Amino acid sequence: MAEYPLLERLDGIEQRFEEVSTLITDPAVIADMKRYVRLTKEYKDLERLCKLTRQYRTLTENIEEARMLLADESDPEMRAMAREQLDSATEALPALEEDIKLQLIPADPEDSKNAIVEIRGGTGGDEAALFAGDLCKMYIKYCESRGWNVAVTSANEGAAGGFKEVVLSVTGEGVYGILKYESGVHRVQRVPATETQGRVHTSAATVAVLPEAEEFDVEINEGEIKWDTFRSGGAGGQNVNKVESGVRLRYMWRNPNTGETEEILIECTETRDQPKNKERALSRLRTFIYDKEHQKYIDDIASRRKTLVSTGDRSAKIRTYNYPQGRITDHRINYTVYNLPAFVGGDIQDLIDHLIIAENAEKLKNAEL
Repeated sequence: MAEYPLLERLDGIEQRFEEVSTLITDPAVIADMKRYVRLTKEYKDLERLCKLTRQYRTLTENIEEARMLLADESDPEMRAMAREQLDSATEALPALEEDIKLQLIPADPEDSKNAIVEIRGGTGGDEAALFAGDLCKMYIKYCESRGWNVAVTSANEGAAGGFKEVVLSVTGEGVYGILKYESGVHRVQRVPATETQGRVHTSAATVAVLPEAEEFDVEINEGEIKWDTFRSGGAGGQNVNKVESGVRLRYMWRNPNTGETEEILIECTETRDQPKNKERALSRLRTFIYDKEHQKYIDDIASRRKTLVSTGDRSAKIRTYNYPQGRITDHRINYTVYNLPAFVGGDIQDLIDHLIIAENAEKLKNAEL
């Protein structure tokens, strides 16, 4: 119907859903892991869209039915029922249309992945390392509130506390699609613990959120990996002192984008179990290579998307934490709140919701739906 142009866009959705439903039960497809994963992702997306499509068709049919009744029916009671049905369906239609339009925009294929969060102290010396530590605690608390699993995979502590660098591994549903908004430079304004004059200093830390690579995303010749083991440092009692549970891998990798060969060095001391540390070191290796090999893809997405919220530029200053004023300001969407203690305590969902809304609005505008 001309009045409902979305219906034309939705033609064939259910047919494709049935086709994909059949394909993912085909043994030949299941044996092809890359294809199977791609199709199961499409199945989930289409399932959601099919449900919305059916709701949309029902609403439009209810509207047309109510209009016909109002035009032909003389019984006051029937006309009142038709009017109520028309008002209810007409009121629900715009929100459903917006939801469908968002579903029709191709999603970032990385959004459903787990994430690696790298936090590094920037300008500001010891204070920057302390701030990086505060950000680390903030993300751990936020991830735990979402029911995600989060683990510190590597850490380089600062002299006065905090971290010069810390890497978190976060697993759960849709992790990267939510945490990706945190990539960028985070600036803090506060009186450092080491400041004797009471002056406010400005320091910074950088956050990089990467989609975690799965085994079939990159090809690694594990036979070429050189492994070393060593005794972990830090707390842990006699086991740490006597057992070589820490692992270090070296891998010579050729960058397909530049043709250059470089040595990748990764250490993992997260657990007291050497095989588990090896497994996690391999996961970080895959993620590192995946990120490098897909940089062109990421740059392309960033250049095409270029939203205020998610540009892909990890050097962009995105947020200021002002302790004297108790203020948080996200510079991408001019979001300011005065609940800094709760925010650094992990209560960051409201800001992320605003960022998602801002990016969705830009996506809809750019897609001209």
